[in-house]
Amino acid sequence: MEEFRRAIAMGFFDGVHIGHGALLRKTTERAAELGVVPTVLSFDVHPDKLVTGQDVPLINSASDREEIIRRCYGINEMVFLHFDKRIMHMPWQEFADNAIRELRLAWIVVGHDFRFGYRGEGTAEKLKTYCEEKGIGCDIIQAVRLDGRIVSSTYIRTLIADGDMEQAARYLGHPHTLRETVREGFHLGTGLGAPTINMNFHEGVIIPRHGVYAARGFLADGTSYDAVANIGVRPTVSDGEHVNVESHLIGFSGNLYGQQVRVEFYKFLRPEVKFEDDEELARQIRRDIVSAGEYLRQII
Repeated sequence: MEEFRRAIAMGFFDGVHIGHGALLRKTTERAAELGVVPTVLSFDVHPDKLVTGQDVPLINSASDREEIIRRCYGINEMVFLHFDKRIMHMPWQEFADNAIRELRLAWIVVGHDFRFGYRGEGTAEKLKTYCEEKGIGCDIIQAVRLDGRIVSSTYIRTLIADGDMEQAARYLGHPHTLRETVREGFHLGTGLGAPTINMNFHEGVIIPRHGVYAARGFLADGTSYDAVANIGVRPTVSDGEHVNVESHLIGFSGNLYGQQVRVEFYKFLRPEVKFEDDEELARQIRRDIVSAGEYLRQII
């Protein structure tokens, strides 16, 4: 066998929550011990979408998962497999063999509930035994609990859908994040005295409760700004149903069109409502800016 190259964490890692964090930290620990590269192996689409035929609303896009893992856990190497029928029908031993051989694995880290291979017949315990036979190390990470509850992506999706960003951040270990390219809008915020950057949620990603949030915007050059973010359909100025994110970066002036910006959502401030006119909306935006600033100063 070729020289070992990687210690790898296997999983989907939607949201990259604190339970996933336990796997990722163990992976970097093992990599340092062995002098190999810490790596994450994941899938581009959720396996359940093909296995059950049901769409799974995700917390993050694949690119956002990658960015969070790099930023929060220092793992720079990600391997994304396309989950298709070939992967779905692959016996678990073949999947393990391919990963060990092609990625030159020295160590594998998985969660206690990790299942893989045809019909999910591969389990964490089977993988550990298999790795021992192959001379590969394997750690199984037990469930992480918070407030007596097992930390799970399913529960965090519910929190985000409800707009409970404060509780979601406790389970994620970081604020809920959207990273996207700024798009040209209708410049309505500029006319209201609060210019905004316009972003869309990635296809298949869960949309939080419509409303206004205390947020923070992080630019590509590393600078950051307190922000007010509106998630919704802008009922005062539009009759459409397209959901987008409009964020006013407090104190920023300039053009960000075509640039990548990361918006972190910290607290739900109020529901999205339809105002009588633009003047009333402008007054409320000014109040939202004050509310967001007061909250963010308490926590940052």
